[in-house]
Amino acid sequence: MWVADIRSSSLKAGMIGGGFIAGVHARAVRAAGGVLHGIASSGPDRARRAAKALGAERAYASVDEMLEDRAVGIVHICSPHGTHARYARAALEAGKHVICEKPLAVTPSDAADLVATAAERGLVATVPFVYRYHPMAVEARARVASGSLGRVVSVRGAYLQEWRLAYDEDGWWTDPAATGPSRAFGDIGSHLGDLVSFVSGERITRVVATTRTVHGRGPAGTPLTTEDVAAVTVETAGGAIGTLMVSQMALGRKNHLFVEVSGLEANLLFEQESPNTLWYADRTDQRTVPRDTRHLSPEAARLSVLPGGHPMGYQDAFNAFVSDTYAAVRGAEPAELPTFRDGLEMVRLTQAVVDSAASGAWVEVGTAHTLQEV
Repeated sequence: MWVADIRSSSLKAGMIGGGFIAGVHARAVRAAGGVLHGIASSGPDRARRAAKALGAERAYASVDEMLEDRAVGIVHICSPHGTHARYARAALEAGKHVICEKPLAVTPSDAADLVATAAERGLVATVPFVYRYHPMAVEARARVASGSLGRVVSVRGAYLQEWRLAYDEDGWWTDPAATGPSRAFGDIGSHLGDLVSFVSGERITRVVATTRTVHGRGPAGTPLTTEDVAAVTVETAGGAIGTLMVSQMALGRKNHLFVEVSGLEANLLFEQESPNTLWYADRTDQRTVPRDTRHLSPEAARLSVLPGGHPMGYQDAFNAFVSDTYAAVRGAEPAELPTFRDGLEMVRLTQAVVDSAASGAWVEVGTAHTLQEV
């Protein structure tokens, strides 16, 4: 297997896809010191347009052509959900490191296969669960891990968006072959589940879920069977209980993602739309904790690259994630880095939500295996 040597030069990235999220990746590539070498998309014309818009050095006629290019050391997969596993597997087999958008795959078996393939080939393979890269999300995690909350007894979280009601948009998301068995939860619920587990340190072990398809047709009249809304009750390995709410039909909510963790000694809340503060309460008082490196954990201070009072946001978090991925390619081991194993865990959680909604019963989330066991 050939693997690009990136030790003495800038890492050259190839990208599959040219939509909104590809633009976010492109900015993060440059912030990490990489080079956007080329783009492949659903066809040569779309690839040329995307390459021009995003400032790539070239456009590829096909994904295969990009994977054959030895200059490309890492592949960013920004295509529709149903293509992720196929493209990720092909990139790994071509000796490329991979950043694959969530969900890693639409079935747990495909996701597990990707984890095993990356491990066997010794390649860095990550998923952009970037909300864990907000400094105050990391601060929340550090406070839970320090024991200051005491035993965690409950977790709560939601990810609410309005776009299914506020925008008359059609696209690949109306095609079940492109989305897989879950739409809203597989898309944004995977972010929520990862952030809840990351902050609380608690693995979700079983769920009971209710889902709804509110509008049975897309804007162009395509029949829809996947969910718009999901309400999930969860239990964790540590014995905590909690709730997850996911909706893409909540007017006024742009990206309203929050996680709250309650322990016997304290409670904390992180809100993605107010990412520069953390709400914290204990037995004596409640307070808003600002992003101020003088009072943050070392883990959070590392990511706080702007002085307090200068807001940091989503692109900053994405830049830090890509920088950590590229650092891992060069041999570092960043603590927050979400790998394909984290992607597999969220695919398993999504499948458990789908299965529970269909049966009305509690469903165990697939066991988190070690790399050797996958």
